[in-house]
Amino acid sequence: MSTTTKKDLIDRIADETNQKRTAVKKTVQAFLDNVIRELGAGNRLEFRDFGVFEIRERAPRMAQNPKTLERVPVPAKRTVKFKVGRLMKNALEDEEIEGVSENGRHAPEIQTASDLAMKNHESV
Repeated sequence: MSTTTKKDLIDRIADETNQKRTAVKKTVQAFLDNVIRELGAGNRLEFRDFGVFEIRERAPRMAQNPKTLERVPVPAKRTVKFKVGRLMKNALEDEEIEGVSENGRHAPEIQTASDLAMKNHESV
């Protein structure tokens, strides 16, 4: 499994949309900033067929230091939970079934959300 960076995504989007890289970079960064701002305000973000981001509260608990076996209090904290949407779930499941090559590794196949929606629409 490889890692895709924000720069990689920006370059790919700029190529696919024939837009300048700087304009795409500003748009992507504005999107990410707004996601952070909304989650920081405690709001739930829902992107149909992609997924849902929501804030969850973790209760305070007692943990244990594995070296010293000393009990340590862990304070309550807020975390972000992501629930996968329909198109992403289908893409992940399809890759597991169809994307496996003879050597057992996943074949790299890139599908856009519109490709997946079209595929799902045809199978209904």
